[in-house]
Amino acid sequence: MTKINNDKLTRFGFSFNRGGAHTARTMMLDELKEVITYLDDPNALKTDYSKAIDHENCLGKRSGKTRTLTFRHLVDLYSLDPSITLYRTLLFFWQRDPEAQPLLALLCTYARDSVFRSTAPFILNFTEGMTVKRQALEEFIDNKEADRFSKGTLKSTSQNINSTWTKSGHLTGRTEKIRACASPTAGSVSYALLLGYLTGVRGHSLFSTEYTKLLDCSFERAVELAEEASRKGWIVFKRAGDVIEVLFPKLLTEQEMEWLRE
Repeated sequence: MTKINNDKLTRFGFSFNRGGAHTARTMMLDELKEVITYLDDPNALKTDYSKAIDHENCLGKRSGKTRTLTFRHLVDLYSLDPSITLYRTLLFFWQRDPEAQPLLALLCTYARDSVFRSTAPFILNFTEGMTVKRQALEEFIDNKEADRFSKGTLKSTSQNINSTWTKSGHLTGRTEKIRACASPTAGSVSYALLLGYLTGVRGHSLFSTEYTKLLDCSFERAVELAEEASRKGWIVFKRAGDVIEVLFPKLLTEQEMEWLRE
């Protein structure tokens, strides 16, 4: 099947804007956890998130401006809108698989932040135990679009990006970053498979998309975790020899399935 074009993918919540929240912040995992816990409602509307962050100051920010910017960055990263496929399905796995939360946040961030997304080949190219220097990441970003960012912005953006990869488990260390191995779970594998499915990938190929590659997970292990998710009723996974079928009847609405059939 031909991959769905970017314009159609935006309906599911993917973003291909040139900018990205990582020029100012990390993937804000702690803030996301706090506001989801505070609202404690998977059906909470975007306006509910705005009220919780801006007016009720559930994240304990010092000023109104900081609260407003925090909400804006979280929207850029996740949408905070349950009518958006990427966020609604993130919440589905978020509640059912707490250990998956760092990788769920990373996957959603990757789908929505082009600056962060561009650094995945750089990070994933390192093997476990190798040192990842911030200056090398700065050069990588600058080479993508020479002179787009000032030296100061390059440094802060690289620091934010390294922090996100650390939160997700791909890096360890405070000042010196070392490549580590992320810890995929049934929920994170299911979400990665779903993202691939939304782009038009099907069957066996779902286990080799850019999303599943983010999980530091072998094909065999990913299949085991998909089988686990299927047993839990989160997804439908079927395998007969080399033929694989993955479906998401609990996760996608009829409207979303119609978009996929267009």
